[in-house]
Amino acid sequence: MRLDRWLISVACALVLAGCATSSNGPLPARKVNDQDAARIHTELGQQYLERGQLKRALEKLQKALQFDEQYVPAHTVIATIYARIGETDQAEKHFRRAEELDPKSGDTNNNLGVFLCRIGKIDQALPYFQKATQDPFYNTKDVALSNAGRCELKRNNYAAAIKDYRLALAINPNNADALYQMADALLHEGKAFRARAFIQRFDALGRPDPSALLLGYRIEKRLGDEEGAQSYAKRLRAKFPDSDQAQSINSDRSR
Repeated sequence: MRLDRWLISVACALVLAGCATSSNGPLPARKVNDQDAARIHTELGQQYLERGQLKRALEKLQKALQFDEQYVPAHTVIATIYARIGETDQAEKHFRRAEELDPKSGDTNNNLGVFLCRIGKIDQALPYFQKATQDPFYNTKDVALSNAGRCELKRNNYAAAIKDYRLALAINPNNADALYQMADALLHEGKAFRARAFIQRFDALGRPDPSALLLGYRIEKRLGDEEGAQSYAKRLRAKFPDSDQAQSINSDRSR
C-alpha cells in the first residue's frame, strides 16, 4: 500500500460496444464500430501504461480518440499518460474534456479534482470532489472525500481536512488513507490522544506500512508512552529495515 498515492479511476472503462446508445435509440452501426475500436485501443493503451511502456500507450490512446473523440475512458487514460510524462497542459485538457463529456460522473469529477490539486490549483480542485459525491452511482464517495482532505492539507487547512476525513470514514470506516491522514492531521493539531485511536484503527486493518508505523511511533512519543513508541519502532525495523522511516528512528536514537 502507498499512503502517498492519490486515487484516480477510469469510469466505465472498457465498456462493451453493444451498450452504445443515443437519446434517439441505438447509434448507427458505423458509430458503434468506432466506439468498439476506441474501446479496444484504450484497453491496449491502459495495458501498456501499466507496463510502463508510455510511448506505445500514448500511440494507442491517440488512435482511440481518432475513432471516437467522445470516448471518456480514452481521455482519462491519455490524461494520465500526459501527466506521467510531464505534459501538464495536455493532461489538464483531457481530464477537463472527460468531465465535460460526463459532467455528473463521480469518477471524472474526482479525477479532475485530483489532477488540479496536484498542480496546485486547489481552489479549482475542491468543487470537483464535492460534485463527485453527488453522483448517486459513484460507489467510492469516501475516496473523493479523502482526496479532498489531502487537497486541503496542501494549503495547511487542517480543520477542513479533518472534516473531510471524518465524512469519508462515516461512509467507509475502513478507508485506510482517511484513517492514516486523520491520525496525521490530528497529531499536527496537537490532539495526540485522538490521533492514537485512528492510527490504531489503521493498524487493525493489517496493512503494515512504514509511514504508518513511523506515525504511530511519533504519536506515542508525543503522549510520553515510551513502551508504545518502541513497539512501533521494533516493528518498523523488523518489517522495513531499509526504509527512510526506519532510518529516521535510528537517527532519533543516536542523538
